[in-house]
Amino acid sequence: MSPLVHPEDPDINQPGNTGVLTTSLRKILNWSRKSSLWYMTFGIACCAIEMMATGASRYDLDRFGMIFRASPRQSDLMIVSGTVNEKLADRIVNLYDQMAEPRYVIAMGACATNGGPYHDLYNVVNGVHEIVPVDVYVPGCPPRPEALIHGLLQLQEKILHEGLPAARVS
Repeated sequence: MSPLVHPEDPDINQPGNTGVLTTSLRKILNWSRKSSLWYMTFGIACCAIEMMATGASRYDLDRFGMIFRASPRQSDLMIVSGTVNEKLADRIVNLYDQMAEPRYVIAMGACATNGGPYHDLYNVVNGVHEIVPVDVYVPGCPPRPEALIHGLLQLQEKILHEGLPAARVS
């Protein structure tokens, strides 16, 4: 539910109504965060093709308020898709650390979720959750664009119900 009210809403024009809309700061902040996610992609394998298709005109993530950003400093969300090996793990952690709070991670595909068919190899990380905290898992090999959109909507729902961020002490 949006904290904004349409001016032609019949409840606003009732006699005695002061025209003041009240809501909590938490609801406004969470609504604005969920409605303007800027995502950074970390596409490593075949799931990256489906991720690119999701951002293209047929599925159009812009309608959800999501914009691709190449810089981690401008991103709220990192989508990791593909097999993560030991050499890439440090780079993913480095990019994650550069993202501003609050930051979110989606593990897309079987390889990012649990290592996929390569889970037995000596240099494969068995899920990106071993190196950074993951908020949403999108299963599949590779998952369809609809599955990624469903995962993004689940993340938006999670953001909507979060508490206020902790105050920073200087």
